Amino acid sequence: MRRSRPAPLPVRDGLGPARVRLRGGAVLVELASRFGEAAAAKVFAGEVVCADGTVVTPGTVLPPGAFVYLYRELRDEVPVPFEVPVLYRDDDIVVVDKPHFLATMPRGRHVAQTALVRLRRELELPELSPAHRLDRLTAGVLVFTTRAQIRGAYQTMFARGEVRKTYVARAAVDPTLRFPRVVWSRIVKRRGCLQAVESHGRPNAETVVEHLGDGLYRLTPSTGRTHQLRVHMNSLGLPIDNDPLYPEVIDVAPDDFSRPLQLLAQRLEFVDPLSGRPRVLVSARSL
Repeated sequence: MRRSRPAPLPVRDGLGPARVRLRGGAVLVELASRFGEAAAAKVFAGEVVCADGTVVTPGTVLPPGAFVYLYRELRDEVPVPFEVPVLYRDDDIVVVDKPHFLATMPRGRHVAQTALVRLRRELELPELSPAHRLDRLTAGVLVFTTRAQIRGAYQTMFARGEVRKTYVARAAVDPTLRFPRVVWSRIVKRRGCLQAVESHGRPNAETVVEHLGDGLYRLTPSTGRTHQLRVHMNSLGLPIDNDPLYPEVIDVAPDDFSRPLQLLAQRLEFVDPLSGRPRVLVSARSL
């Protein structure tokens, strides 16, 4: 896995700086045209820096493809009213039991109200970083690394599929379907589309589905495509209870926490890439 260059600005109040790829030319003019007066004001205040840490001035000109860094202005966000309990912690990793509705890391309209930012603030660990991700609507076991120099070892472990993941979900019951069964298909998530879709071509996603009775299912994915479990359950005609995307997109108010998606990352098993010890991490939550 390629190592990214450290940002030239430190984490501030749990949030790292935004990185902006430039189209080229006068930085002040470009930032003002793309992001408005607030961004231009940051240049005049000396709050924008180049990749090497040089402060951008009103006269700075950079080529296309260059990057500058600045702290973003946070919008008001609806607080997610659930705690993020720690399941395990040592010098290398922090494992939490993520609640429903909380994004793993900043993206789109969810910035401060994310597991990453909240944990950096609460635990005072500015280099905390997720080793993998869970969907915002999925609850359960989530692993973070505590230091930049060890991040790659854990992220690579997840990327290579060396972690056994077990989920549980609730959905309807179809007496005509036999379980356990393996569901595999090609899943594609297109930019700008809320739903991932199954398409023709070589399968890239595989899930073992077991029915434990009374509409409770155990899902064991061997791959990690976006919305994979939600797509595969929907393909069986058994969309996961309270899913606002499958089979149909349902508009849910940002402050409506009344119907959590009935999907839980219940268990992770892996051999720790640094210590060599087997790890078994289990959520304390239930559906």
